[in-house]
Amino acid sequence: MTAKTPAEPKKGLRRVFRTRSREETIEAARSLALGFKGREVVLLVGELGAGKTVFAKGLASGLGLEDSNQVCSPSFTLLNIYQAKVPIFHFDLYRLAGESEILELGWEDFLGRGVIIVEWAEKLPFEVDAVRVFIEVEDGERRIITVQEGSGSASPSSRA
Repeated sequence: MTAKTPAEPKKGLRRVFRTRSREETIEAARSLALGFKGREVVLLVGELGAGKTVFAKGLASGLGLEDSNQVCSPSFTLLNIYQAKVPIFHFDLYRLAGESEILELGWEDFLGRGVIIVEWAEKLPFEVDAVRVFIEVEDGERRIITVQEGSGSASPSSRA
């Protein structure tokens, strides 16, 4: 399966992390989350097994979740909610077919109420003002993680 990537943002900060282990990937995400204000949308893009859920664990840790081991892939539940210093809404779009299914999960209800983390973000059918995280497997445990802050709208109703 070839994954498309969300449109590159027109402006924003770009950072690249090179990690050599699961622990370093968690630490990179944790350090990123420490700078969050608590209303971010984080789009995670990467092939199956790239480390999207591992990165989500690090984000949750940086957001103050006491036990980030409780963070698991929401592939079957579609949405997991965690209570940290701010609420964390963790979506997985892998099995969703389109915009209506995303909206049925309450997407617009969660905007601005905490941090939204989206795995398989390339399936998001509308533009989102978000932090985009591209995770590439270099080999084995090594990852190249590109973080880019972007611009756009946060919901389908705000599209032009």
